[in-house]
Amino acid sequence: MAVRERPVGIDELLERVREGYTRVSPREAYEAARAGEALLVDIRYAALRERDGVIPGALVVERNELEWRLDPRGSHRAPEATGHDLRMVVICNEGYASSLAAESLHRLGLHRATDLVGGFQAWRAAGLPVTGGQRSPKGP
Repeated sequence: MAVRERPVGIDELLERVREGYTRVSPREAYEAARAGEALLVDIRYAALRERDGVIPGALVVERNELEWRLDPRGSHRAPEATGHDLRMVVICNEGYASSLAAESLHRLGLHRATDLVGGFQAWRAAGLPVTGGQRSPKGP
């Protein structure tokens, strides 16, 4: 008979997941993307992108398609999913769902996947580039 692990709450799960990699700040993500060293992946749903705008150059992949679009061996992969060594920064709205998404990408062998501390809202608050949306755009 298999031994069942005790249930964990979401806060504990997030803490465990985040121990497996180093998260990045908005400025670090911006600089890495600008230098061509990281792919920014926006997993927010359409209503949030329409309301708040998008990060120029980020690949938009809604969360329910993430693994299929970023698996370099997948039949539905995005052209940007070039290999398992690709560094990618997953971005959700506030930096919670992106942590779970990054962990899922690790399970696919995408060992350089990470996520953005504070998500899109932290990016915007840092004054980094955003286009579109119902709020006025900002830039560095």
